[in-house]
Amino acid sequence: MQKLLLVAEHSDFIVVNKPSGINFHTESGELGLVELARQQFALDLWPVHRLDKLTSGLLLLAKNKSAAARFQELFSQGLVNKFYLALASNKPKKKQGLIKGDMLKARNGSWKLGHTNDNPAITQFFSFALLPKRRLFLLKPHTGRTHQLRVALKSLGAPILGDTRYGGEAAERGYLHAFGLQFNWGEQSLHYAALDNLDGDFERFEIAEKIGSLAKPWEVAFPQLKRS
Repeated sequence: MQKLLLVAEHSDFIVVNKPSGINFHTESGELGLVELARQQFALDLWPVHRLDKLTSGLLLLAKNKSAAARFQELFSQGLVNKFYLALASNKPKKKQGLIKGDMLKARNGSWKLGHTNDNPAITQFFSFALLPKRRLFLLKPHTGRTHQLRVALKSLGAPILGDTRYGGEAAERGYLHAFGLQFNWGEQSLHYAALDNLDGDFERFEIAEKIGSLAKPWEVAFPQLKRS
């Protein structure tokens, strides 16, 4: 059984670091992330958000039903700030800014970004050119749609390295990592960051050095979004 890294433990929840390549739910007899965590930590756990199979990084699991309900309320109100790192091979259409649009179903379980904004997926990003054919992205999603970040980077002409579903260059892993969380829990402002599980190209010196400078993503000056 694959071991999960426990990043933090609270009386109401735990934070684990999910490796790339593990399904969220158990499929075809292969234990998913939630069941692995239940067995490894000997806890009753409730999932409150999810990560794609190719995505590594921070995941919250509630220890009780009331905490799970509180998290669902926080997520539904956009009060959990999430931060991701991604690598791409191509130069994006713009270096930083906002990606916004309705998510539309495409073929074979894929999605695409529409030109309408009836119920849009919203992502802010910064990008950094560090190596030939390698560009680092810092991503802050404001919504939590299926494949949102993968579709967002494809729409910029810079699909995620290893994300062949959306046109990314083939690689040993999908280079999308959820590395920062910030939210209020009662009277506390909590924040967590994890730069573990950053194998492969994430470890190349110039990239790793830049990632280190982003270790507290909640302090990065993202432009304030206008309330609609």
